[in-house]
Formats: sequence, structure tokens, C-alpha cells
Amino acid sequence: MRVILAPMEGVVDDHMREILSAINPFDLVVTEFVRVVNQLIPDKVFYKLCPELLHQGLTASGTPVRVQLLGQEPEWMAQNAIRAIELGSNGVDANFGCPAKTVNKSKGGAVLLQYPENIYSIVKAMRDAVPSEHPVTAKIRLGYEDKSLFMENALAVYEAGATELAIHARSKTDGYKPPAYWEYITEVRQRLPIPVIANGEIWNAADAQRCMDVTGCDSIMIGRGAISLPNLGDTIKTGATPFSWQQTLSLLMAYTDKELNGRKSDYYPSRIKQWFSYLNRQYPEADTLFRELRVFKTTEEIVKVLQHAHRSLI
Repeated sequence: MRVILAPMEGVVDDHMREILSAINPFDLVVTEFVRVVNQLIPDKVFYKLCPELLHQGLTASGTPVRVQLLGQEPEWMAQNAIRAIELGSNGVDANFGCPAKTVNKSKGGAVLLQYPENIYSIVKAMRDAVPSEHPVTAKIRLGYEDKSLFMENALAVYEAGATELAIHARSKTDGYKPPAYWEYITEVRQRLPIPVIANGEIWNAADAQRCMDVTGCDSIMIGRGAISLPNLGDTIKTGATPFSWQQTLSLLMAYTDKELNGRKSDYYPSRIKQWFSYLNRQYPEADTLFRELRVFKTTEEIVKVLQHAHRSLI
């Protein structure tokens, strides 16, 4: 079994990857996407988004990191794929699943699921450019407005030479609303000879097992569930006990220290509130604490509330 941490834009940054990979035996983590338009992205942009490239493409705990690219021009996706590999990425991934309106309006992400031939051209250009010993992978949804092209898109990725395919089992229109349509992944896995990674609505170890039972996949990707239950990967792979609220609050404080000592402290209030929106699903205590801190807008005020809550549990 493999468990992979999903590339969640605006959520799973390098600080989150470092914290979560330290407590979970992930087989791989994938970065937020690098937006590719019509140029070779400067090295500094790759390093900013994926500082693990400075450390052999590994998190501090040794988990391999793969850079994800999002774009619509095959030539530029290929050139940037080569650059990511040269800088130390453990393979390179293509994003065909992002549902964001701003991304889709500029012909990137999930909007490409309407055009399997474009997906084929992009993946093939990347595969032809990247040396064969390095994985070239892709992540798709089941479709854009509907799921009618799910198999065509999966075949396009495979026939273009991809190493493996991750599928978020919903269309762009479905968004993140339950359920996840795992049965579509079953059909793809039965058809494709490359590994297929199942993604969508995996919130606990029981969900992971059901997903693998339905799809027949031995690789799963976890996203929102990994933010909701920080040691979800460990519970799936080793049967570990889910983190208590006290353990999770300690993790929040560790994340706070990294954010305040790093480059993103200006975004800390929105980032921490965003994390609480996921934690609320798992921990009643998170909802109570969020009601207290959500009225505050400054970093100092929010940190003070968290520190008080943390001290009260120690």
C-alpha cells in the first residue's frame, strides 16, 4: 500500500509538508502547482514553492517530494518539467484537476478535461522531454461539467506515456461535495496497465480501506482528510491511534512557530483559520476554539488565543 499526500493549492505548503511528513509514513508528497504559461520558470520560483529541492527533493524527515506543474502549452510544460527534474524533484506531475475559476479561465487545470487530445499532447511532451528513469505523472478529475470523458482522459494520460495516474473521483462541477464516485476509478484501473491512485472522500482508515476495496487500487492520495486528521496517513498505513486534540493543538503550535519564523507570517491569520475549517470536522474542540479566535484579525491576537488554549491542556 502507498499513501500519498495530495497537492492542495494554498494549503499544503512546505511548512505543512514538513510537519505532516514528520508524523506520517507518506510514500510521496506533491507540491502546490507551479503555474506555467509561456516561459521557463526562474529557478527561484521553484525553490520558493519547493525548498525541498535544496535538500535532494526530500522533506526534513526524508519523504520524497514531487513538483506539480499546471499549464496548457505542451512545449513550456515540457521545458519546465525538465527544469524541475534538474533541480532535484522526484519526478514531475501535471495538474488537470484544479477547479479554481481563475485557473480554468486561463485554460489550465480541470478545464482541459474537456479536451483529451490536449491532455495527451501535454503529457507526451513532458514524457518525451524527461529522462525515462524519472516518473512523469498526472492528476485528473472525472471530468469538467460531467463525467462523460473520464475514460478518454485517463487513456490520454496513459497513451502519452505517463508513469502513473491519480484520479480525484469527482468532476469539476461536483467540486468537493460528497460522495466520491470511486466506481469510475475501478473502471480505469481495470483498463490501464499503469498504477492508478485513488483520491476523494478519504477521512479515516475505514474510508481508505473501502476505497481500496471498491477501486482495487493499492495506492491512495489523501488531501482534506490529512488536514482534518493530521496523522491520517499513519492510521491508514500502520493502524496508529488517531491524534488527540491535545496532540493536534501541539502540532498547530509547531506550525505557528514555522509560519512566524518564515516568509509567510503575513498570511498566518488566514492560513490558521483555513486549517481550523478542516479540523472542525474531526474535533469538537476545534469548533469551540475557532469560535473564539475567528473574530481576531491580527497574528498576535490569534497566537495569544492558541497559546492560552495549549497551556490549558498541558
